[in-house]
Order: sequence, then C-alpha cells, then structure tokens
Amino acid sequence: MENTESLLLKNQVCFPLYALSKEITKLYRPLLEELDMTYPQYLVMMVLWENDGLTVSELGEKLLLDSGTLTPLLKRLESKSYLDRKRKKEDERVVELFLTEEGINLQQKACSIPAEMLQKIDVKAEDLLKLKTLLDDMLAKIQQ
Repeated sequence: MENTESLLLKNQVCFPLYALSKEITKLYRPLLEELDMTYPQYLVMMVLWENDGLTVSELGEKLLLDSGTLTPLLKRLESKSYLDRKRKKEDERVVELFLTEEGINLQQKACSIPAEMLQKIDVKAEDLLKLKTLLDDMLAKIQQ
C-alpha cells in the first residue's frame, strides 16, 4: 500500500500557497476597486509602469501569461483609456503596448497600495522579503 500520508491536506505545500494567494487577492480588491481595476489588470499596469512599450509577448513572459489570457485584460485596460495597443509597422503580427496619459497618472494613485497591503497583512517586511526570495527560487527551479 502506498503512503497515504502524502495525500493529507495538512501535508501539502501547495494548499497554503493557493489559499494565501486567494486571501491576498481578496485584500487587494477594495484598494483596486478605487482605481477601477482587477488584480490581474494591476499586474499588467505595474509591468507597463516599469517598461512602457513592451510587446504583448514580452508582457506575457514577465507575467507568465499567454496571449489568450492577456488579450481580454488588455482590451479592458484599453477601454478604460489606460493603454493603447499598436501593431508594429515592421511586423503587424506584433502588438506593442503604450501607456496613455491617464495610465501614467494612475501610477501616482496606486503608489499607496503596497504600504496599505503591508499594513493589512501585518507581517514584518524582512519576513516578506525572505518569503519572496524563497518563492522566486522555487518558481525559477520549476521553470527550468
């Protein structure tokens, strides 16, 4: 008989990661509602605030999302006038993403979100940094 202990929920690493992700996203919700954004849209905007002019595929690589998932997010952000999608002149298959003035200005409104989240979860910054480092390492190993 196989070791059924490995199937107990209490022994799973994936479950607290899944549950924590859900709970953190729930904490973001009221902060992002003030900006009329969802959490995935916020992730897109954070990447574009850092790297305006990315292609859809470059954005997908950074967020680990495929174009089928990104396209509806980008259309929604474009309909809110936060970004423009433009086909590259040299290769019309490539779509580049550019922040609008409204999208750029939204960054200032979002600046308080990280500090508000830190306060909501009430965890020491150094503990979060350790956790992020561990998660980044695990993700890198899985993606090899």
